Amino acid sequence: MSKIRPSKGAPYARILGVGGYRPVRVVPNEVILETIDSSDEWIRSRSGIETRHWASDEETVAAMSIEASGKAIADAGINADQIGAVVVSTVSHFSQTPAVATEIADKLGTRKAAAFDISAGCAGFGYGLTLAKGIIVEGSAEYVLVIGVERLSDLTDLEDRATAFLFGDGAGAVVVGPSEEPHIGPTVWGSEGDKAGTIKQTVPWDEFRGSDLSQLPLNSKGEVKFPAITQEGQAVFRWAVFEMAKVAQQALDAAGITADDLDVFIPHQANERIIDSMVKTLKLPQHVTVARDVRTTGNTSAASIPLAMERLLATGEAKSGDTALVIGFGAGLVYAATVVTLP
Repeated sequence: MSKIRPSKGAPYARILGVGGYRPVRVVPNEVILETIDSSDEWIRSRSGIETRHWASDEETVAAMSIEASGKAIADAGINADQIGAVVVSTVSHFSQTPAVATEIADKLGTRKAAAFDISAGCAGFGYGLTLAKGIIVEGSAEYVLVIGVERLSDLTDLEDRATAFLFGDGAGAVVVGPSEEPHIGPTVWGSEGDKAGTIKQTVPWDEFRGSDLSQLPLNSKGEVKFPAITQEGQAVFRWAVFEMAKVAQQALDAAGITADDLDVFIPHQANERIIDSMVKTLKLPQHVTVARDVRTTGNTSAASIPLAMERLLATGEAKSGDTALVIGFGAGLVYAATVVTLP
């Protein structure tokens, strides 16, 4: 017989509050066209993106996260010192250690909350939400702060015609807490590492240590290019459209609902054509509100779902208590989908 006392967590978990932060600077497609041979019409037709936000030097990964988190905590109606764990999903915090989550937890005023970063690309918010749910049900914390944050402008090659227009910066956060009823469904998640090369960093960091920099790629000014995100657009598009619709359906099945039961669909804001294709494949009814934050925010990776969620609630396009299907997918290739009740 085990001598270990069983954990005493909540029976279920739910999202209690959401907050977002978008950098002050709004960047239209015209700015992107200064460095690539393209057109505003082409960018809009290929991605749906009209503008994106780029962070200033002061709008760091930590600073944006703190702003978004403060809003989420207030929206949840709790105090920061009640947060027991902080989970941050990001690929653009350039200090390998310590985790940026520890700085965020301290500056928010938590009482020594557990804090750690995860790297799951554009599926990172779904991964963090799943971890938060488990932490609460297991009993290690009563409230968990989940943050998706990126400064992808730092990882964008502005001379790459295929990706220069895609990425934006921002932070989205949710507070997850205890519930007497299930408000976060089972997560359908996974990875397809054999396709990892379709979205990747152009040059690994260690190439800059003790290497012949003259062998590294140069920009139009003759300078060594900083590592950036690159992708095989068509391969990623096909995978997202055909495989992620299946994952989304599996999440609906796992939650025991159908598309008719949905009020809101919040997919990763990567590309509006992908969103349209998924809506069609899933045969979502006309009454389902579809997040299209990509038009003015661009692809903010792990931040895109909570940012889109916040905007839908703020504009009244979605309301508290709505049932929403959320799905993130990206580099890895990784994915995560679940059904949630909106805060």
